[in-house]
This record gives sequence, C-alpha cells and structure tokens, in this order.
Amino acid sequence: MRIRIGFEIVHTFPQPTPLLAVLNVHPSREKDLLIPDRINAWPPTPISTYVDDFGNVCSRMLAPAGDFTLQTDALVADSGEPDLYAPDAAQVAVQDLPDDALLYLLGSRYCETDRMSDAAWSLFGKVPGGWGRVQAIVDYVHDRVAFGYEHARSTKSAYEAHEERQGVCRDFAHLAVTLCRCMNIPARYATGYLGDIGVPKDPAPMDFSAWFEVYLGGRWYTFDARHNQRRIGRIVMGRGRDASDVALTNTFGPGVLKSFKVWTDEVAA
Repeated sequence: MRIRIGFEIVHTFPQPTPLLAVLNVHPSREKDLLIPDRINAWPPTPISTYVDDFGNVCSRMLAPAGDFTLQTDALVADSGEPDLYAPDAAQVAVQDLPDDALLYLLGSRYCETDRMSDAAWSLFGKVPGGWGRVQAIVDYVHDRVAFGYEHARSTKSAYEAHEERQGVCRDFAHLAVTLCRCMNIPARYATGYLGDIGVPKDPAPMDFSAWFEVYLGGRWYTFDARHNQRRIGRIVMGRGRDASDVALTNTFGPGVLKSFKVWTDEVAA
C-alpha cells in the first residue's frame, strides 16, 4: 500500500521568531519513504535538524515576520496490515524492565500518576496483567471520554480529561497512558498520521492523530483509546512522555496559527 502524506501550516509572526518543529516521519519509518518528507518553508528559510532524546527528528529555524508557511508532500510504503494484536503479551515486572522503559512509568506534564493511582488500582487492580489489562484501560477511557474538537484545550491534563469526560485524541492518549503507568505498565505518547483507510470516511477535516504505545512481553505495542480498534496506515512522527515532548511546533515569541491542513490518503498502485 502507498499512502500520500503531508501538511501545510501557516503562522503569522509580528517579528522574526525562533521555531522548533516535530513534523517529520519518525526515523523508524524513514526506510518506508518513497518520496522524502522534506519540509519546505516559504519565504525560504534555513532549517537545521537534530534527533532529540526520544529519537524524534526536530527542525529548527528562525521564522521571518509576516506569514510563514511550512509544507511537505511525501509518499510512504505501508504493509496495509492493521495494528499488531498479541493477546498473550505479558506484563513485565518492574524489576525486569529495561532501563530505557522505566522513564515511561513516571508521571509527566500531562500525565499525573499521583492523582490517578488510587482510581487506577480500584478499577484495574483485579484485571490480570498484560494485554488484557491494557485493553480494559482502553475500553474504560473510550467509554468515559466523549470526543469533540470543541473540547480541545492545550493545558488539559489526564486527570482533567477524566473528570470532564470529554476531549480530543491527545486527551484519550494522556488518560490511557496515565492509567497504564499507574498499573506499572510502561506507556508512551505517540503522534502522527492516521487516515481513514479501511474505515468510513470522517467528514471532519483531516488532522494529525495521537495514540499510545505500551511495553509488554519485551516490545512496544500500539493502542488507540479514541478509536478503540486496530487501524491501517498509522505513520508515527513522534514519541515521548506526553504531548509536551512532541509538540508539532513550539514558537519562542508571539504568533498566530493562520491555517492548518493535513492529508493522509491511500494512493492507487
């Protein structure tokens, strides 16, 4: 399967403003790029890149005053298979986890494990560990939180999403990540492209999506609390403790997001 991916993001700045972006496909999918996802800037602006501590490609630039556009249009080869399903994947005891997984047991900016621990153990303490426990958490979050773009708030935490019972995909992911961590299951936030492939087309404008990954049985698996179903054509861009680690853009000065377009479409062979 081939999937065309891309975006066009326009900011307006009153003065030259440093900008940091996580907008490239994650290096783990780089080998699948048939047409590279090179970021183009208009007006033309030098862009430098580096790989952060989480393995994400980050782009640095000094955006000029006025309208500033970032755009890419790429082609990705994909297996066409849905997310992996491994119902026998076992939970790994904390003392046996690899060192680099321990970070994903700790609380973070949007994932307040201290505020959710008692609730998590009362809800899932009797559920057998492993895949079944993660799925129980996904089912709970999917049923408890109502999705709606009007519920988006950049400061909303997992606890607040739980109490308000509404949010967008990042809120579903944050809450599920938090509950998994409370149950000693390493969980990390992920964001990227997810088109309407193999499912009815969503009438809402295309957007980037958020999901999460858990460490079970010696590897990471993908789960999606918003959709609660295995999906086709998921293309990761960034991973981290929560959304603060993989913000699409961080601007170091005042500015306005003027327009935002994303496309993720299967391309006929």
